[in-house]
Amino acid sequence: MASLDTYKRIIIKIGSALLVDADTGALRIDWLRGLAADVAELKSRGRDVLIVSSGSIALGRRVLDLPDGALNLEQSQAAAAVGQIRLAQAYAAVLGPLGIKTAQILLTLEDSADRRRYLNSRRTMTALLDLAVVPIVNENDTVATDEIRFGDNDRLAAQVAAMVEGDLLVLLSDVDGLYTGNPRVDKDARHIPRIDEITPEMEDGAGDAGTAASKGGMKTKVMAAKTAMSSGCAMVIMEGDVDRPLRALDHGGKASWFVSSNTPNAARKIWISGMKPKGFVTLDAGAVDALNSGNSLLAVGVKAIEGEFDRGDVLCIQDADGRELAKGLSGYNSTDAALIAGKQSSELTEILGYAGRGPLVHRDDMVL
Repeated sequence: MASLDTYKRIIIKIGSALLVDADTGALRIDWLRGLAADVAELKSRGRDVLIVSSGSIALGRRVLDLPDGALNLEQSQAAAAVGQIRLAQAYAAVLGPLGIKTAQILLTLEDSADRRRYLNSRRTMTALLDLAVVPIVNENDTVATDEIRFGDNDRLAAQVAAMVEGDLLVLLSDVDGLYTGNPRVDKDARHIPRIDEITPEMEDGAGDAGTAASKGGMKTKVMAAKTAMSSGCAMVIMEGDVDRPLRALDHGGKASWFVSSNTPNAARKIWISGMKPKGFVTLDAGAVDALNSGNSLLAVGVKAIEGEFDRGDVLCIQDADGRELAKGLSGYNSTDAALIAGKQSSELTEILGYAGRGPLVHRDDMVL
């Protein structure tokens, strides 16, 4: 398949079984150093890299001397609280000497379900990537309950890929891809190197978690692929327990590639264009020209605001004659948008009482 240089923004998902030795509960530091070298190489080639990492509970349970097997919710949360520190320190320790800054981001399902929190998470991760930082993302197991859990980091990684408009998601797994059956029990199962469409048969044939340290299995990976592909992001499942796994993938290593027919930006634009607007924004002539030139919508060019909406809701943007020009995601709620309409950017902080978030609608959140 394609070289990793084909992709600009790469999300790497790492499972507990790769990071933590199943017998001792210790971090597999040599393997992690190899992955760090891969990340450094990708960064040197101008790629954005974001890591979605499991491992906090697996690390923490050994420190707390918790028993093997399933933990109750409180034990899992305690183990995550202890292990998360060690996980973050481990990534900083292997990436720091290579000149790479890291950041920790903990998410719950609510952060993707709630529109405002989704946008906040997206802007934070995008800002970190723009600053050449490698974000280390994990589910916030210390506070997440069964009702608000992603449940596995395959699903979380796909959601994160959609959030940041990633164009490649790499799932480092204990298998080298998708098969027509379970290769552990079916000797006739065939490896599928490329998937352009996920069929019901693929979903039905996917199995559950393969190791005690893992929450996910092939079923969760297929579900993750559906999410990634719908957002314009390609996805790869490959065997991760090899030295320098990303280099191996880049050199044609065995894997299954899920290929999206769209791009992240195009998929996002399609999603925005199909949403029903919650509010209407009328522009002056100067703002219309700026919009048509590919610029963001600033408050100064707004003549009128109609409707009640929250930050992140879709707005219909129109000219003075009521002709629809664009749709976009609002950077402000309707109350604040009405306060700053027609005002210069330099005035926003004084008017709102807090530092303004910039444009009323950013060009990346707009479709003409």
